[in-house]
Amino acid sequence: MTAIAIVGSGLIGRAWATVFASHGFDVALHDAVPGVAKAARAHIGRNLKELSGFGLVDDPAEALKRIRLASDLADCLKGVALVQESGPETVEAKTALFAEMDALAPPSAVLSSSTSFIVASVFSEGLKGRARCLVGHPVNPPHLVPIVEIAPAPWTAPQAVEKARRIYEKAGQVPIVLRKESPGFVLNRLQAVLLAEAFRIVGDGICSPRDLDKTIRDGLGLRWAFMGPLETIELNAPGGIPDYAARYSASLDRMVKQSEGQPAFTKATIAAIMAEWPEPQEADRIRKLSAWRDSRLAALKAHKRAAARKPK
Repeated sequence: MTAIAIVGSGLIGRAWATVFASHGFDVALHDAVPGVAKAARAHIGRNLKELSGFGLVDDPAEALKRIRLASDLADCLKGVALVQESGPETVEAKTALFAEMDALAPPSAVLSSSTSFIVASVFSEGLKGRARCLVGHPVNPPHLVPIVEIAPAPWTAPQAVEKARRIYEKAGQVPIVLRKESPGFVLNRLQAVLLAEAFRIVGDGICSPRDLDKTIRDGLGLRWAFMGPLETIELNAPGGIPDYAARYSASLDRMVKQSEGQPAFTKATIAAIMAEWPEPQEADRIRKLSAWRDSRLAALKAHKRAAARKPK
């Protein structure tokens, strides 16, 4: 089996380990903080059992056996094809960690970071093996939301990109490849625009926070669970995307321009949202809701797997 190293065993690292182990990969788990990797492996066991309950993992016990705890970073990187780094989200931490991994990992191994915002050129420029460094940005939680954004640096070798893409696909993920670096990559850029407009709408008193969420949850979100926004508008005009643009682009441009320059995440807007948000922002409640969300995502993932392919 292809060997994978997971460096950093927090929320994202243990989800990545779940992804790879559940698809037949041998996984080595490491964390610089003592005891974290061991606790992560126990959590991964629970993840695998939950996925099995939805028919997404055939043998959770066997999958868990494929995960070993590495004694140190060098041990973790022995013989691996890909390193998935999920350490602290700072330039300094990633620069230091990638330098160490570049020195220890096999020359053929791809070094991939789970970073959400830092582009690969920032932490890989000075490395001897910089041609094998890239970003493989997942969405939380990766074992339930399969998109992964492969974002190479300008000097990343095409062979490294292709190798990462093949490995992610074998692990059941849905990789996309960025053609050039962009802070925030694709998903976070899209999410940032939607969130900013959501805050502006509530801040302007147009609708309540709850009704705003309903609009996405029971409106756009239902369509977007199976189709992207461009696929969606293709069906909203008889002549497809060009016809939609001809009919609605002027109105859409006017709406976008109305928001340009308006601050979104202001203290007043946050206060307005919280004034109508009855639930307390407490860690225990967030933890319980996260578990509920994960179970719903698992059910949706199982449904999408079973659904027939859309017609061409």
